[in-house]
Amino acid sequence: MTISVGDTLPEANLVRLGEGGPEQVSVSDLTKGRKVVIFAVPGAFTPTCHSAHVPSFMRTKDAFTAKGVDEIVCVSVNDPFVMKAWGEATGAADAGISLLADGTSAFTAAMGMTFDAPPVGLMARSKRYALLAENGVVTVLHEEESPGTCEISGGEALLAAI
Repeated sequence: MTISVGDTLPEANLVRLGEGGPEQVSVSDLTKGRKVVIFAVPGAFTPTCHSAHVPSFMRTKDAFTAKGVDEIVCVSVNDPFVMKAWGEATGAADAGISLLADGTSAFTAAMGMTFDAPPVGLMARSKRYALLAENGVVTVLHEEESPGTCEISGGEALLAAI
């Protein structure tokens, strides 16, 4: 079942690459008592993700902060090493966007957001979406129809909805 507005985010651990190596990040700890934007992409360094989705949240980060958002998190079914490199390559890390890995696709599957694209080698990847969660509860959810488009899940569209 796909997550919906009003649902509590599923418990899962995402991973970031910290100074001491990979660090587990509990979704419930990340969102408890906070307003958090989570946007998910099919893959780091893939064309739409790299040139449209991440930059849209970099452009809108200050406006989200002004609306009380505590953190903006990008999730992808990649490993934390790739996510760190991608954050550096795009400038997202310096812009204050958190890039977290869902290497096993556990969070993505629990969200009901997996898809496969065998011709390009993407298996158990995340559909493209963006959401606002307040204290772990989804209050706004924008899911794209196609993983290759970034329209309703972009930073500007989500910002306009909150």
